[in-house]
Amino acid sequence: MKTFRAELHTHTVLSPCASIEMIPPLIIAEALSKHIDILAITDHNSIENIQAVMKAAEGSGLIIIPGIELQTQEEIHSICIFDTLSRANAFFKSIESTLPHIENNSEFFGEQFIVDETGDFIRREKRLLIASAALSLSDAYTQVVNHQGLMIPAHVNRSAYGLLPTLGFVPQDIDLQILEISKHLDPDKAKDEFPQLAGYHLIQNGDAHYLNDITGFNQFTMEMPTIREISLAIQNIEGRSYKNLFHSLTNRQ
Repeated sequence: MKTFRAELHTHTVLSPCASIEMIPPLIIAEALSKHIDILAITDHNSIENIQAVMKAAEGSGLIIIPGIELQTQEEIHSICIFDTLSRANAFFKSIESTLPHIENNSEFFGEQFIVDETGDFIRREKRLLIASAALSLSDAYTQVVNHQGLMIPAHVNRSAYGLLPTLGFVPQDIDLQILEISKHLDPDKAKDEFPQLAGYHLIQNGDAHYLNDITGFNQFTMEMPTIREISLAIQNIEGRSYKNLFHSLTNRQ
């Protein structure tokens, strides 16, 4: 077994709410400076900058997990992560037709830049990325599983796009095992504050829109950095284990 430190919720300059500093080389440098081993790239409703980040990470030892933060028709955000870029691409193609084609107003929502591995500008994404797909949470979950991925509802306690404030409960018709809580919530108090979380395995990420948001609160002990192993570790089964580093890291600041 090996121990890996991970950040599973990271945006690039493609996400309109992300800082201009969120370009591949700076993201990689920040993650490495914090001794992070696994980094998932999860832009809003798009996968266009993942390959650039993967190229920027080549030779660094940092493992890049391809993903997407999908906004479903309920206006709920979920992290969807995959073992390979080809699986992420296949998943995106399966849901692309459900994404609305609303033109982005960059002055209001922010720029959406597609860049190369050095961070140099390639083009703007014209489609507004922070809009809801015509796809239910349940149907999205099915598509993720069909493409051998892992779907984790994001920042479930947050008023904006969080599962609990939006629905008031965790759907029982979806086989959700893992939920993400926001970076500001004390994980020791999460289930007391939100009783709906009882019985679920919780992870915590930075939801990084700025370099300082890359936290790496998650520590996995597992055999290899795959989606299946990550899932086993978070659930503390089959000899894998999970530790939340929230207290040890925030106490250093």
